[in-house]
Amino acid sequence: MKVLILCTGNSCRSQMAHGFLQSFNKNILVRSAGTEPAKQVNQTAVKVMKEVGIDISHHTPKKVDEYLKNQWEYVITVCDHANETCPLFMGKVKHRLHIGFEDPSHAIGSEAFILSEFHRVRDQIKNEFYKLYSEQIMPQL
Repeated sequence: MKVLILCTGNSCRSQMAHGFLQSFNKNILVRSAGTEPAKQVNQTAVKVMKEVGIDISHHTPKKVDEYLKNQWEYVITVCDHANETCPLFMGKVKHRLHIGFEDPSHAIGSEAFILSEFHRVRDQIKNEFYKLYSEQIMPQL
């Protein structure tokens, strides 16, 4: 099973989704990429994932172009911009899904508020990707 998760910067939401999905089943090949990748993974995303026992500190943002010719069972966009600008895949894609989340890195306010936004989005990502895994992916394994 091969799953590609896409976002614009590949620094926050797609990295968290990547970490969660991989944690549900180590036998799934999970990759994440961005349409306009950032230079590094968002450090607050790394922090909130570490709080739930998932280390994404070794992840690096990648450009989606690296994966366009590959075959995927699932290509999943997690932000509206990536969904709208998702390039055409040359390889075979069985399922193309959009599961959108707000970008916590755009939160404005106190440090506590921003951290609470990362927690909120992290938990939404965990819930939605576990639902996808248990209802759609696991039955195919």
